[in-house]
Amino acid sequence: MYENIKERVWKANLQLPALGLVILTWGNASCIDRELGVIAIKPSGIQYDKLKPEDIIICDLNGKVVDGCYRPSSDLATHLCLYKAFPDIQSIIHTHSKWATIWAQATRDIPIYGTTHADYFYGDIPCTKPMEKQQILDDYEWNTGEQIITTFQERHLSTEMMNAVLVSGHGPFVWGDCIDNAVENALVLEYIAEMAYHRECLNQTPKNLLSQEILKKHYFRKHGKDAYYGQ
Repeated sequence: MYENIKERVWKANLQLPALGLVILTWGNASCIDRELGVIAIKPSGIQYDKLKPEDIIICDLNGKVVDGCYRPSSDLATHLCLYKAFPDIQSIIHTHSKWATIWAQATRDIPIYGTTHADYFYGDIPCTKPMEKQQILDDYEWNTGEQIITTFQERHLSTEMMNAVLVSGHGPFVWGDCIDNAVENALVLEYIAEMAYHRECLNQTPKNLLSQEILKKHYFRKHGKDAYYGQ
């Protein structure tokens, strides 16, 4: 019954170390089937090179395991929180990829400096505010998701046009309308995080951000009903 979604999530999880986005067990990929009311997610603590399709955990939307022998990822509650809040999200990737995590640890948005960024993300990549003590003590993983939701609400951001967020002091969460798209967004985020870091090393003034005209041109030629770009 769940073979197809398990296979897709297994393949996506294996891509993360292959693309240099995770080491050890530092990350997870999930996918939701909204018709069946389940999500598939990596099990907790299993090394990627030992991961098999049948190891992928199936949970209902309350986090109860309905298929699988292991514990689901410790980030399950964050994934569930985001899936419930944003119906357009179909897959979520969480990593501790080096360059994106550097920005998260600095509690900084990633400024939009170039067209590579604009091709994928409509504006600066947001970083959440640090979590309050009670948020951490009460239900840390769920409240991590709530912190992301609050960031998007306060900044009036769309999860369709901004497919990534940095959790302050933690790392990136990235999503997409399918699991392949989510993996691609995670890889692009890491590249633009590195480019933005080096750009600031070369030019430490905040000037020369990408103009709104170039941002709109590059984003909308690749996304939406009038898209025509394919490199």
